[in-house]
Amino acid sequence: MTKRIKGSCTTILVGKKASIDGSTMIARNEDGAGPLNPQKFVVIKPEDQPKHYKSVLSPVEIDLPENPLRYTSTPDATDGRGIWAGAGINSDNVAMTATETITSNSRILGVDPHVADGIGEEDITTITLPYIHSAREGVKRLGALLEKYGTYEMNAMAFSDKDEVWYFESIAGHHWAAIRIPDDAYVIAPNRFNIDQYDFDSEDTLFASDLPELIEKNHLNPDPDQVNLRHIFGSATIKDTRYNNPRAWYGQKYFNPEIDQSPIDQDLPFICRTSKKISVEDMKFVLSSHYQNTPYDPYGTGTEDEKKQFRPIGINRNQELHILQIRSDVPAEIAGVHWLAFGPNTFNAPVPFYANVNDTPDAYRKTTGECDPTAMYWLTNVLALMGDNNFGLYEDQENLFEENTVADCRHLQMETDKVATQQTDVSKYLESVNNQMSDVAMAYANKLLGQMLALGEPQMKLQFTLND
Repeated sequence: MTKRIKGSCTTILVGKKASIDGSTMIARNEDGAGPLNPQKFVVIKPEDQPKHYKSVLSPVEIDLPENPLRYTSTPDATDGRGIWAGAGINSDNVAMTATETITSNSRILGVDPHVADGIGEEDITTITLPYIHSAREGVKRLGALLEKYGTYEMNAMAFSDKDEVWYFESIAGHHWAAIRIPDDAYVIAPNRFNIDQYDFDSEDTLFASDLPELIEKNHLNPDPDQVNLRHIFGSATIKDTRYNNPRAWYGQKYFNPEIDQSPIDQDLPFICRTSKKISVEDMKFVLSSHYQNTPYDPYGTGTEDEKKQFRPIGINRNQELHILQIRSDVPAEIAGVHWLAFGPNTFNAPVPFYANVNDTPDAYRKTTGECDPTAMYWLTNVLALMGDNNFGLYEDQENLFEENTVADCRHLQMETDKVATQQTDVSKYLESVNNQMSDVAMAYANKLLGQMLALGEPQMKLQFTLND
């Protein structure tokens, strides 16, 4: 069995009445266990989907249903550890992101131990996303899979369609709970058990059928007057105060600056609301953030201890960032947009790729395990490594790179939205637009690289002028 590893991601969810354009959006940083874990962007067509699934990290094998849907995917680019499909949008405009590693506690693990031969992050998107036709159906399918096969780790997943956003957390070996995010709300979810207040009688919750009985029978609820799943199944450790809670704090501080909270608070709210309509740009900022304008910014002016006190959101282990947007104000053929950025988020830009395609651009699809600056994954990692050396020197250029990339791609998208459904082959046309967007992003990334070279080389220590 291949050695299992854990990533550590950050998730943002936005309901349709909380977004700037009425779309639903689910987003996540996929953070690897180490700095480099090459990723690619592909489309899995029905004929490419296995009928019998066999895990790499576990002995589990699963017969899959007939008639899978086509879906976009961001799997590992190298073989040996399984697929790790990460996230995608299927041809019925249902989005899924999997997974957010979350915490647990010894009380529930004593009752329902993890299953060594169960399913895990490597498997979950591949065995779920091609077979669901709504976000709610995704919750039910994944819940049934967890109950049948069990899992060897705690994870959180999210599903969305044009109307609903659902957040799903696995519980110990075989249990789970999910909640529909209110249309007017947003969520910032770091690597902890996140669901707090929970109503088993609500139409907006789904859960393993025996979960209420399991809590009662095993005396798992520490609260006499509420059902708070984070208190029951999650953690409240010192590590949470340094690694998890500050990320929720900073995201909530960005969207709700009027609320005064502590970065180490163990009870930061799960479901939040803000008077500001949330955009893709807002989500990208939060997912790239490193506690700017606070003493905790590693690139800032705090003390050395302050700058190392909390784990940032944007980090060298970011492998890819996706914002899965399902729009309701355009025809279904162009409703799904798989925004994607590779590498550390401090030096990348998200590109709005249409999901209704059968192929993806070369620069995003042909990633290998060898460094190749013609592949976006490797190019953005080069930019991030150079930028980390002197962030202040390159920050303005990076900001312009991201603004210009997103602006030009947005313009392409707006022009495409007007004419796409008039095309004879809509998917083929959208593939050509995605290729144009890829070209835009690569051109601006290479321009940024040139600017960084021009600014950085005069700072090199190895210099000796003719006048010295």
